[in-house]
Amino acid sequence: MDTLPHLPPHPSRRIRFDRTLLAILVVSVVVRVLASLYLGNEVQNLPGTADQLSYHTLAMRVLEGHGFSFGEPWWPATRAGAPTAHWSYLYTFYLVLVYAVFGAVPLVARILQSLIVGLLLPWLAYEIGWKLFGRSAGLAVAGLTAIYAYFVYYAAALMTESFYLVSVLAVLHFSLGLAEASHDGAPSSLRRWRAIALGLSLAAAVLLRQVFLPVIPFLYAWILWTTRGRVSLRTTLTDLGLSALLLLASLAPFTLYNSVRFGHLVGLNTNAGFAFFWANHPIHGTSFQPILSDDAPSYGSLIPEELRGLDESLLDRALLLRGLEFVRDDPLRYMRLSLSRIPAYFMFWPSRTSSAMSNFFRVASFGLLWPVMLVGMAIALVRKPMRHPGTVLLLGFAIVYTSIHLLSWALIRYRLPVDAVLLIFAGLGVTELASALLRWWRNVKLRDRRPDPWGLTLE
Repeated sequence: MDTLPHLPPHPSRRIRFDRTLLAILVVSVVVRVLASLYLGNEVQNLPGTADQLSYHTLAMRVLEGHGFSFGEPWWPATRAGAPTAHWSYLYTFYLVLVYAVFGAVPLVARILQSLIVGLLLPWLAYEIGWKLFGRSAGLAVAGLTAIYAYFVYYAAALMTESFYLVSVLAVLHFSLGLAEASHDGAPSSLRRWRAIALGLSLAAAVLLRQVFLPVIPFLYAWILWTTRGRVSLRTTLTDLGLSALLLLASLAPFTLYNSVRFGHLVGLNTNAGFAFFWANHPIHGTSFQPILSDDAPSYGSLIPEELRGLDESLLDRALLLRGLEFVRDDPLRYMRLSLSRIPAYFMFWPSRTSSAMSNFFRVASFGLLWPVMLVGMAIALVRKPMRHPGTVLLLGFAIVYTSIHLLSWALIRYRLPVDAVLLIFAGLGVTELASALLRWWRNVKLRDRRPDPWGLTLE
């Protein structure tokens, strides 16, 4: 197998390209800070950001010494004062830290988040795009990521989305890096450091969203496939074992904490059962509703009466079993229901049932760029010089991650990690289309040249 390309830029072009990347990063930070200023110091239930109310409230409860609990009955079915593990511990700790240092000022948390994400997200996108398709494509990817409307909007929301996007791209970046370092002659220390970086980025992704867990077997399988014949299987398994050990060590304290609070073994978060139960409830029939309409029963009322006395963790398990029973009792309906989630997941057109803000962000991001994403994917798959094991990694991740949500709960904001990956192909598509347009223009200029009577060539 060919080694993964990682060629340095030509020295004469390095300064110019670095200045371009710096300009992109500045733009990325500025637009996100402006979004933070627009959302301001109030924590409101704006379109797609209802969760920020929960994170803000939970952080305040922790600061006040009440631990991870709410002072009143809370979503999804948590009683007042009862322990909850429904929400990301890592993101809650971020808010707790910011509030402890600067006071309970949501605007400060928004701005700090915008600074961190505004720098890291385009930079990681640039690094991956450059590794796979060259530096020009990397710059195009960084530019698109910097101004992608959904990313700008969620960078200012007090939710897991933005940090999660950074962690997902970090996982892909370090997966590529570990495979790249696994060739003959590479020092073992380089592989170890990249395995550590991969483990830490995996831990961040899972601590922000446990839905990332099913993706990890695919990532490890890709690394094993990519490194075969270049280093020994034992070496690769050692590297993967190190990353897995770091991941498990990061999750263990939260599992122990949950188990002590609930009085029985509880994993990282208590949300998978709720999501699977509600997403596959017979109320949907064979047509999935991403958010139940106002005239439909509430989510809480769908929970069976005999289960409502359970604590949050036991209720989560019981609802997962009920959801699996829905699948077992009518697998054909489940299949049709899962297929009906495709439009909800990939929706890019405006809708009468959506707010003007939702329609704008939907059309101004995925709605504008999905054709270029498809062009880039086609080029990466068809053109031989572009074929690369990394293409398999990106497309495989997009397929696996999409499948997880089509089989459970599909919302547009759940698709954002896939958008971040597809933007890498969009960067390739933009650069290839720009090159084709430039070649066409040069040909037009050449055809327009006419020789003068004196034998000179004039335009």
